[in-house]
Amino acid sequence: MSDLGEVLVTGLGAITPLGADTATTWSGMLGGTSGVGLIEEEWADGLPVRVAAGLSVDPLSLLARVEARKLDRCEQLAMISSREAWQDAGTPEVAPERLAVVIGTGTGGVLTTLGQDDTFEQGGARKLSPYAVPMLMPNGPAAWVSMELGAQGGARTPVSACASGAEAIAMGLDLIRAGRADVVVAGGTEACLHPFTIAAFAQMKALSTEDADPASVSRPFDRDRSGFVMGEGAGILVLERAEFARARGARVYGSVAGAAVTSSADHITASDVAGQVRAIESALRDARLSPADIGVVHAHATSTPSGDLAEAEAVAKAIGTHPVVTATKSMTGHMLGASGAVGAIAALLALRDGTVPATRNLDHLDPAVTLDVAGENRTGSWDAALANSFGFGGHNVSLVLGRAS
Repeated sequence: MSDLGEVLVTGLGAITPLGADTATTWSGMLGGTSGVGLIEEEWADGLPVRVAAGLSVDPLSLLARVEARKLDRCEQLAMISSREAWQDAGTPEVAPERLAVVIGTGTGGVLTTLGQDDTFEQGGARKLSPYAVPMLMPNGPAAWVSMELGAQGGARTPVSACASGAEAIAMGLDLIRAGRADVVVAGGTEACLHPFTIAAFAQMKALSTEDADPASVSRPFDRDRSGFVMGEGAGILVLERAEFARARGARVYGSVAGAAVTSSADHITASDVAGQVRAIESALRDARLSPADIGVVHAHATSTPSGDLAEAEAVAKAIGTHPVVTATKSMTGHMLGASGAVGAIAALLALRDGTVPATRNLDHLDPAVTLDVAGENRTGSWDAALANSFGFGGHNVSLVLGRAS
């Protein structure tokens, strides 16, 4: 553990295609539930991709109508999961200037941007919503949550594509270690299921076009994987300086023992093994752990042909093939900027419960993958886990999570 200060996780919140809260999401992961389905709405007619992992619960049912109308969908998800995490942490009493919020997103309020553009084109400037700007700005989720909690220690928004949620946790770790905060609410949110975004990802050949059996489409590390499935959701963690958490008698899920953020500076979309290796090795050094200490890996593993192989090679080079590997995007789809935070939550709960969720749809492990990918739930006792997140633009983030002592 770094001598810069231990950082504990005391609260969790999530809303995903598997459930409206952390407990339901985790239960779904352990049960091998798929959140992927056929898009039934008319707007999907004519799209090259007809499957997605939408939320299992309408967020509007969890918010007051007057509040929801001011928030983009990604902001709604951030508010819902942050409230759960804050309550789960026991609503810490912390000085406002010692409380910070860091919530990442890949696209921000893109649904508002696209919807308001349609409104403008059809009805002119006077038809635009007065809330359009605060709804579309990427810092909106962090800003709204900071106002909800009265956090005056900073409201930050890392925007690093699919690594955004993980980078938010790394930033929260840095804020506490630097002595700038006692408590940080950190995570990621994303809601961009729309014909434009789906068509755009499809045009770059990132999405699977299979739709005969939607639940079987997302298959990380499987020989027959054909691309990822877009999802939506949010994941939030409450991070606390260890002394602060213990002084108030907080219940602890585990720790964020180390983190690293690297940039590949190589290609805008391609996976970079060397950059991923640097992130993993740097995170281990930050946590003062060796490769042998890692028992569980929550892989980024989106189910793309090249991306999964690159990560498998990077993990094998940096750590070895001994850890149990899980890829929960096989169930949730790829929640883009929220995925790293939800992955960190899954890794923490795997350490807590001594159970690693199976990777769904792993019918034939790709022979080029040398990792121990769990095709069924694995039980055991592990002290530390690695959670990876990689994003377009060459963003590589690795988190090291520790089991509660």
